[in-house]
Amino acid sequence: MNAEQVVQKILSEAQAQADKITAEANAKVSEQQGQVDKELAKYREETEEKAVAAGEDKLARMLASARMQIGKEYLGAKVSLLDEVFQKVRHQIKNLPDDQYEELIQQLMEKAIESGDEEVIIGADETRIDNGLIKRINRKLGPGFKGNLQLANDTANIDGGFILRRGKIQVNVSLDVLMTQAREAMELQLSQELFG
Repeated sequence: MNAEQVVQKILSEAQAQADKITAEANAKVSEQQGQVDKELAKYREETEEKAVAAGEDKLARMLASARMQIGKEYLGAKVSLLDEVFQKVRHQIKNLPDDQYEELIQQLMEKAIESGDEEVIIGADETRIDNGLIKRINRKLGPGFKGNLQLANDTANIDGGFILRRGKIQVNVSLDVLMTQAREAMELQLSQELFG
């Protein structure tokens, strides 16, 4: 299984988890809506005994407040569940077997390389991106690339992935950036579902 398939599998599992979480959140919203409906029915009985005009005004405010509260709780639940999904995805990527992780890094690096003479900055705790991997990538670079990638002497405060540096230009392909990009795409989809 190549790295792209691994990433697709992980993203597919993450999407399945997100769908399951969305279904659970929708069930919770339905349950809460039922409770709100019961409370509103009770309130309606009480207000009918009082002045109709004052009761209708208060009911409208209560309904708006209840809807707003349910919306906040629903969104909060989805965001919380999204956090959980991305923590699991991050954990799965970090715990890929060495060969799959190196293949993923190689594919990401090949896409990010512009000239082939960049420095590769890794995290202080990174052990799987080493000179051997860099040499393999240099050999694999095709025409139009210099094939002079090298590990930088300094490290970055990243937890997985790498940063390519050429002069003052840096391309951040760290796990944090990849997860942020994927999350932003999913949050956009989530907001479109919620707010049309």
